[in-house]
Amino acid sequence: MCGITGYIGGRQAAPVLLGALEKLEYRGYDSAGVAILEEPGGRLFVRKAEGRLQALAGLLARETPRGALGIGHTRWATHGEPSDDNAHPHTDLSGKIAVVHNGIIENYAPLKEWLQARNVVFKSDTDTEVIVHLVDYYHREDAGRSGIFGAVKKALRRLEGSYALAVISSDFPDRIIAARKDSPLIIGLGQGENLLASDAPALLAHTKTVLYLEERELAALYRDHADVFNEDGERIIRRPETIEWDNESAEKGGFAHFMLKEINEQPRALGNTLRPRLKQAADGALDIHFDELAGAALAEAKRIVITACGTAYHAGLLGKFLFEGLARIPVEVDIASEYRYRNPLSAPGDLFIVISQSGETADTLAAMRLAKKAGGRVIALTNVIGSTLAREADFTVNTLAGPELAVASTKAFTSQLMCLCLLALSLGRDRGRIKGGEFQRLVRALQRIPDQAGDILAKQETVQKFAARHFNKNKVFFMGRQADYCVSMESALKLKEISYTHSEAFAAGELKHGPIALVDPGTLVAAFATQDALFDKIVSNIREATARGAKALVITWEGERAFNAAADEVFFIPKTETPFSPLLSIIPAQLFAYYCAVQKGNDPDKPRNLAKSVTVE
Repeated sequence: MCGITGYIGGRQAAPVLLGALEKLEYRGYDSAGVAILEEPGGRLFVRKAEGRLQALAGLLARETPRGALGIGHTRWATHGEPSDDNAHPHTDLSGKIAVVHNGIIENYAPLKEWLQARNVVFKSDTDTEVIVHLVDYYHREDAGRSGIFGAVKKALRRLEGSYALAVISSDFPDRIIAARKDSPLIIGLGQGENLLASDAPALLAHTKTVLYLEERELAALYRDHADVFNEDGERIIRRPETIEWDNESAEKGGFAHFMLKEINEQPRALGNTLRPRLKQAADGALDIHFDELAGAALAEAKRIVITACGTAYHAGLLGKFLFEGLARIPVEVDIASEYRYRNPLSAPGDLFIVISQSGETADTLAAMRLAKKAGGRVIALTNVIGSTLAREADFTVNTLAGPELAVASTKAFTSQLMCLCLLALSLGRDRGRIKGGEFQRLVRALQRIPDQAGDILAKQETVQKFAARHFNKNKVFFMGRQADYCVSMESALKLKEISYTHSEAFAAGELKHGPIALVDPGTLVAAFATQDALFDKIVSNIREATARGAKALVITWEGERAFNAAADEVFFIPKTETPFSPLLSIIPAQLFAYYCAVQKGNDPDKPRNLAKSVTVE
């Protein structure tokens, strides 16, 4: 949520900050702003605007600031409505100090009262504004002797909640002060310049050499170097890391939107996730091996607990079917925000799998920390190597999907699912539940999945035409049984996220237990049918809906004719082993959501009120 950027160097800061903020638009925001230290004069130039980044760019085009140091922000409202006043940066009363902040200050109300009692006048309704006034208070308290760094350090000790923040002061024109707790912050190291950002895409045009700030750390960025400190102000030696993504992978590459690009990248992403984990013996036999899980002793686990949020949670639900079906090990799946508060039962031998595309999801991080506190071993499944989740887990499996910039997750989901397929197969073999011949058959079926995903995408025009006919439905219900029900949940989420259509998912057998009361001629019912033994049941469910005026779409195996008479339209996917069907069946649903959004004139990359990385509770 939100986006932070900062620059100090030899170039004009304004275009650098604007360019970086453009790369962070995918995170979700409702306003934007910059603070730049002007040259000459040394005063802070602050401009901010509600709405899209173009509004801020228009302000800067009319009144271009000159200066080589600045900070910028895109805001997603938590305290105070979207407005110019509530947009970041926020400044102290003198206008000499500016701050940008991601996160939530939970004790802002008593801090605000404390500051108001000391004659501080607030100009916004945000929690963030207390930070800049606290920094100013401590800066004035010791007459500036501890510098802006010391003032920030003292202010942080009074904050409760989460934060990633950047602070600049006209009294200290050679530095940016940064700090983080629970929200990500990355330092980009350049030649004669350094940058700050809340996510890697904002840095790729300038550098791939980075420092990741850890929990409760601070940093001071200068033009020629950057120093990292612990919360007590002691310097830390941190080895720089290299971002493996290239700048081209963070561009649209000729597609109309990032979401469409990322849907079409799934064959490659699935292959990238699969190939490094497959080993081939001299006799041609295939094996699965996760180098990153050496010593994890997965086969000794007595139970698996999976926790995640949103789309990652749906991947976890499918993981339950995979682990229980292939490895015959009990699995519990929890929404992370529920797990962290329900006083869960843990037992020796529990293995925890936490899933997050960004590796920065606040509730998922909290759930992981609770699991570790209970003594569990934790495997993080994430798409970002340097993320907080990856650094704090006992073991990390990277999905290798490449950068995903559209808010609605597509290729990250299928890559997470591919990892879970591989893990379940490997565990099933190690526990003696899958024998040699069956194991080889299943692994070779997984090998074919990337090409089969490509076959589906080659027919996407069919989905586009279907969406053109049905995008204006009042209600869309997705249904299925077993794993198909989990795919229905993810499909409904995709449609509501970007097309704003009321969509729900039902276990198909539950249709007549209430939901059928909502079915009318304005309803579209989309049924997933990849559980061969249950086809007759799905046909009955479809007829229950169409008898009440609904239109019906079925997504099923290539060549299957069981639904031709019952459904209005059938979309066929290549045949694979049943446990792996969600890897393919979700793709037409992703395309349907995308094309419905476009038909409605929505921007599928930046859906309203949503953010890519949910770093607040």
